[in-house]
Amino acid sequence: MMNKKPSILFLFSDTGGGHRSAAEAIIEAIHLEFPDQFDTRMIDIFRQYAPLPLNYAPDIYPHLSRYPKMWKLGYEVSDGTRRIRAFYDVMWPYLRSAVHQLLKENPVDLIVSVHQLVNIPLLRSRFHTDKRFVTVVTDLVSTHSAWYHPGADLVIVPTIPAKEKALKSGLPNEKVIVIGQPVAEKYINQTLNKIDLRNRFGWGKDLLTVLLVGGGEGMGNLEKHAMAINNSNLPIQLIIVAGRNQQLKTKLENQNWNMPTKIYAFVKEMPEFMQASDVLITKAGPGTISEAFIAGLPLILYSKMPGQEDGNVGYVTNQGAGIWAPNPDLLVESLQNWIDHPEELKIVASRSAQLAKPNASRDIAKALIKQVQISINNRI
Repeated sequence: MMNKKPSILFLFSDTGGGHRSAAEAIIEAIHLEFPDQFDTRMIDIFRQYAPLPLNYAPDIYPHLSRYPKMWKLGYEVSDGTRRIRAFYDVMWPYLRSAVHQLLKENPVDLIVSVHQLVNIPLLRSRFHTDKRFVTVVTDLVSTHSAWYHPGADLVIVPTIPAKEKALKSGLPNEKVIVIGQPVAEKYINQTLNKIDLRNRFGWGKDLLTVLLVGGGEGMGNLEKHAMAINNSNLPIQLIIVAGRNQQLKTKLENQNWNMPTKIYAFVKEMPEFMQASDVLITKAGPGTISEAFIAGLPLILYSKMPGQEDGNVGYVTNQGAGIWAPNPDLLVESLQNWIDHPEELKIVASRSAQLAKPNASRDIAKALIKQVQISINNRI
């Protein structure tokens, strides 16, 4: 009989695209670094195990994100070690059965959480004690207290400010390591140059190419900013990715554009789109920002989720890698300034590239495998 491979369980949820993509990037890295040595699986903790109505969280999230003031209030009210623990004390009788079922049905060597709402209830359960538990924090800078529980065997964070929050939340220094944001391999090994890629996509070769995205759901009032750029008559070509927002895509396609413009729905070639572009305009999501750093793209951030993405804006602007332009006039002004001062644009691009951590996914994978080995040794 063949020996069973050590197994790793990743817990995520589609409340925002970043959790799934982070888990997938780490799993990809594990199989690249340690081919055919480990079994990995992913579970959407809300869809597959949460009791009603929490199992609808992935469906509710896009609607909640349209009310930033309410989101900010909820984030700030709950962000505190005592407050979040008190909340889970109240919720525990409601969650206990689902947590125990999850752990009983998934006998693995290592549990990895990439979602902040998983950690406290999982680590509270007495069923986790024979398993190693690692948290991979997938918010970049402004991290909620729910990410941090001293019962975790290891907490991997993307930035120094995230580590500072972990220590402030009561974690010992030896349990927290800074590695970076996990990014899929396809963003890292780009070999074609801009001209070749633009030829492939049918884009103009010589114009400043501005890529405007709003995340997978096309959030962040993308239409308003797109129309401001259109009305500016800037000498650029505009590439718009509307994501899964088909209504937005249709509205944009029915506009009269004053510059060369291409409009796409959700695309799988985002790494190539970034590589072919000169500027990225985006909401302040941690994954997209990290991918932009790898592509060396200057950033214009036009939208953020209050609370969890506030620090991302400061991180980008303080490091000189981009600009915060929450209103359309400022966004157009920023683009005009870069067009008028191309040497400044090159400096910002260079600073963006300096923030890249292309090895993060593989380094996280190596750290996780060490935890698997500890788990196996503990049982011997």
